Amino acid sequence: MSDFLDRDTVRRLLVIKLRAIGDVVLSTVVTRNLREAFPKSEIHFLTEIPAAGVLKGNPFVDSVVIYDRKTMTGLGLITAIRRKKYDLVFDLFGNPRSALVTRLSGARYRVGYRFRGRSYAYNIRVTPRGDVVHNTQFNLDALEAVGLPIVDREVPFFCPLEDEQIVAEFLSGGVAPGRLLVGMNIGAGHYVRRWGLDRFAHLADRLIERYGAEVVLPWGPGERDDVQSVQSMMKHRAFIPPPATLLQLGALLKRCTFVVSNDTGPMHIAAAVGTPVLGIHGPTNPVLQGAYGSQHMVVQKEGLECLGCNLTKCPIGHPCMLELTVDTVLKHVDSLLKKNGIAVDAAQ
Repeated sequence: MSDFLDRDTVRRLLVIKLRAIGDVVLSTVVTRNLREAFPKSEIHFLTEIPAAGVLKGNPFVDSVVIYDRKTMTGLGLITAIRRKKYDLVFDLFGNPRSALVTRLSGARYRVGYRFRGRSYAYNIRVTPRGDVVHNTQFNLDALEAVGLPIVDREVPFFCPLEDEQIVAEFLSGGVAPGRLLVGMNIGAGHYVRRWGLDRFAHLADRLIERYGAEVVLPWGPGERDDVQSVQSMMKHRAFIPPPATLLQLGALLKRCTFVVSNDTGPMHIAAAVGTPVLGIHGPTNPVLQGAYGSQHMVVQKEGLECLGCNLTKCPIGHPCMLELTVDTVLKHVDSLLKKNGIAVDAAQ
């Protein structure tokens, strides 16, 4: 397949990854590899408004093309893409809309996965392995299918100095310096991925009492009430930051000693900036969708046959989250600290 792709003819290329923030974060693993393979080409990235901030500051991407579902029709998107005159398109999303956009892009090379009803859109087809490999490798498979070398398997996330300074300023007004700083991400796109707010509150109190930790509760659109609920249920104080962009969220999570998170976008951002993550998983399979990197750990309600079901609605009462105890999560926090050589004085 490498003989099929003439790199010298690729002057402008497009990567397509729509929807969820976490999926877009993980897909950026392709960006440096594309820049190394096409040092003189323009690299564009098509995504949607909620995840667009993930690409800001990425030096391997020349332009972020935003698809706004509220203002742009499918025909309008196709027209906009055709005007760009791309030579190569990687459809890393692979739904009917992204497949149609790829097919009608006018690109000479169209790379996508052999999903049912989508293969017509591509002239370079990739066998999907999303059920056997981590999502990062799933994305890299598309590059390997055309013979591109993989020089970097890390997920990049770039926090500009300006955003790091903004985060430092608001932390200085609410968090004591020199203490263990724990980030707790309580949100998730689907309720089946959410551990209970009361349990996050209890865990936060336990960490404060056990380690003298400071706890920060980052939040995104629609989550302000939830973090305030967690704070109201706590015996001790937690810090609720002001509204933040995705880059500022990355800068905040970068400053944390570790992060406890449901399986959602901020979990992947925390991992990308190098902060150890304890990921809480139930319906999602951490081998395929967990925080990427050897420093991270997973906690689950062991013994359930339905773990990793990948459902967005639970037909049996959500046991993977409701039966996961604070004590179990706390034990895994201890293990995460040991795994990463983080020295703390535990007050038993």
